[in-house]
Amino acid sequence: MRDTDADVAGPASVVDEREPDITGRSKKLWLVPGDRCVVELVPSLRSFTRARDELVDETGPLRLDFYEKAAARLSDAGVECAFRARLGPVTYLADYRPAPPFEVIVKNVATGSTTRKYPGLFPDGEPLPRPVVKFDYRVDPEDQPIGEDYLRVLDLPVDLMREQALLVNDVLRDWLNPLRLLDFCVIFGFSSAGEISLISEVSQDCMRLRHPDGSPLDKDLFRGGASAGELVEQWKRAFDGL
Repeated sequence: MRDTDADVAGPASVVDEREPDITGRSKKLWLVPGDRCVVELVPSLRSFTRARDELVDETGPLRLDFYEKAAARLSDAGVECAFRARLGPVTYLADYRPAPPFEVIVKNVATGSTTRKYPGLFPDGEPLPRPVVKFDYRVDPEDQPIGEDYLRVLDLPVDLMREQALLVNDVLRDWLNPLRLLDFCVIFGFSSAGEISLISEVSQDCMRLRHPDGSPLDKDLFRGGASAGELVEQWKRAFDGL
């Protein structure tokens, strides 16, 4: 359920009142009462494989435009999302759930790390017979695959996270059609009661998305050397049919 204007008026001011409690590469977080946080998107784009790291201001509002729409769709489909309300062009209110050091990736097409790390297993760009779910340990300079049994030893609900990731995949593919969702990554957090929640942003910064004509509408443009202007122009095309 979205918060009302009265619910967000107080938290919205925290950005101007004090330094963030948590600062990451792509986000800043301010902890506020009620197990909530205010999140500010940092318009950073980074590609380890291409050794490229830049700030592109216009991507921040575009990421949040996409995420706000996606969170509404996912919530309606029964996916518990941390997103609660938009506060500004690049800020929003969310439930605070500490982020675990791993992410969940869903692959619909063999591309990216699949063909780079496992050459010869699948032709590049080939649709997979069914979605593949994998877990990556988030570590610099490049995330690394982690065996599911490591997560099970930590008593984490691997099967539930897999189930939720596949539900996110179904909802996004249906919503984005005729755009093609090649893959995406998400992060699940847990409440003090152990309830699972999608805490990561859902946007073109964390997925591969293709226009029906085959052109990229995501961070692959950045990986491929596109200028900031070209990247922003193409990202906006994704909203044409939404």
